Amino acid sequence: MASNQFLLGSAVVGGLAIVFGTGLHQVKEGHVGVYWLGGALLPSTTDPGFHWKSPFTKFRNVFVKMQTDKVTDIPCGTSGGVMLYFGKIEVVNRLRRKDVYQTIKNYTINYDKTWIYDKIHHEINQFCSTHTLQEVYIDKFDQLDEALVSALQRDCDLFAPGIEVVAVRVTKPRIPESIRANYEEMEREKTKLLIAHQKQKVTLKEAETSAKRDVIEAEKLRRVAEINARKHLAEKEAQQKMAAIEDQVFMDTKRAEADAEYYTAQKEAEANQLIFSAEYLESQHVQSLANSQFVVGERIPTALMFGNEGGILNVAKNKAAGAAGEFSNKAASTPYQH
Repeated sequence: MASNQFLLGSAVVGGLAIVFGTGLHQVKEGHVGVYWLGGALLPSTTDPGFHWKSPFTKFRNVFVKMQTDKVTDIPCGTSGGVMLYFGKIEVVNRLRRKDVYQTIKNYTINYDKTWIYDKIHHEINQFCSTHTLQEVYIDKFDQLDEALVSALQRDCDLFAPGIEVVAVRVTKPRIPESIRANYEEMEREKTKLLIAHQKQKVTLKEAETSAKRDVIEAEKLRRVAEINARKHLAEKEAQQKMAAIEDQVFMDTKRAEADAEYYTAQKEAEANQLIFSAEYLESQHVQSLANSQFVVGERIPTALMFGNEGGILNVAKNKAAGAAGEFSNKAASTPYQH
């Protein structure tokens, strides 16, 4: 009896352990726990950590951080009928935590297959079918990633608002070998043309640099010439000023000498006026007459006036030496005065 009770207790404990053990589960960081009971999605979700649910409840982790879905080998037919293949397109997206239940309910746990993988195929084919090989491969390839982001986000906002498309990275498509060889040859020719253009730009730039250098050198020479001209002019002006100063000094000296001579002469004249007055001159005249001798005759070849000291005041030479005797005889008969 006791052994039967022990076995029964052990069975109950083991059953409870199995029940509780199978209901315990862990939600990882960056995920949200979602549950199904009897195939129906439960509206409750759980955050990261340990949780317990009924063993009859099915559990899945749903990633709600940034993730990158890689879509590979996407065929693409251009408007001209050329078949291309995109080797890989990467779509960076995220499922918002608050929209996990509604998104899983509408599009199952594989929601990204509908709105990322299948949608990429659709948008790529739409793009290629309306563009030529040149546009897809060269001209509009740089716009393809932005076009895919816009198209994906537009439809997700309408039908799956919980999905956020962050970015799209597109690799260069594969094209037929013969066409690729033509494009490579075209790129080589473009490269040659670009190199030629760059060489032309370099040559023009060197010519411009040389011309600017010549202009700068000419400007430098012109400025040096102006400086030398101003220096020479300044020297000439200085010389002129020095000459003018010397001339002025000379004129001032001569003027001073002339003023001095004039002053001397003026003073002498004033002194003479004081000395040689009318009375003095009359007295001197009378005295000179008193001290002089006059010889008078009909023919007077010579008049001699001797002073008291015998000095000759005036001599007129005789034109005829023989007239001296006659002059003496007549002078003897004529009275004279002292």
